[in-house]
Amino acid sequence: MSDRGTPRRITVVGEEILTRRCREATEFGTPELTRLIDDMFATNHVAEGAAIAANQVGVDLQLFVWDMRDERGTRHTGHILNPVLDDLPAEQRTLLEEPEGCLSVPGPYRVVARPDRAVVRGQDKDGNPIVVEGRGYFARCLQHETDHLHGRLYLDRLTQRERKSALREMAASQDEVFARRAARSSSAASSS
Repeated sequence: MSDRGTPRRITVVGEEILTRRCREATEFGTPELTRLIDDMFATNHVAEGAAIAANQVGVDLQLFVWDMRDERGTRHTGHILNPVLDDLPAEQRTLLEEPEGCLSVPGPYRVVARPDRAVVRGQDKDGNPIVVEGRGYFARCLQHETDHLHGRLYLDRLTQRERKSALREMAASQDEVFARRAARSSSAASSS
């Protein structure tokens, strides 16, 4: 997926676009949408991410892409527009407390409790209805990215103390993270 598209700048915590609900997608099958999806895959690849939401590349649209391996080594790749998480009954899920990071919070990881199963419904780039189900790490990814489209970061799920600690850690490590991303972006550009 990373062989097409151009990496874009990733927005970081504090930028307004990350704090509000994204607009619903109403146009499908356009070259612009295809280009955006390709660019998001390229950006995710360069940043060594699991997934990325449109507002993380500065676009106000309910869209995210993923290209990641779960804890069993299974690769999951795809995209979804206008995602809505099913509200699963408690008996169908278990709360897992696991470390979580974010491309828009470069550096720190913090333990966040999320259900071990997620079902998200939305549309593909052509407007066709799709349903994506994930367990474990992939479920966490689907929930994390849907949160982004509602203007929430994983930091918003932390206590104030944990959030301040994560932001301090980010400030100390972000230059190194940005330099690594820039180097990967340059090598990707020169090999294409």
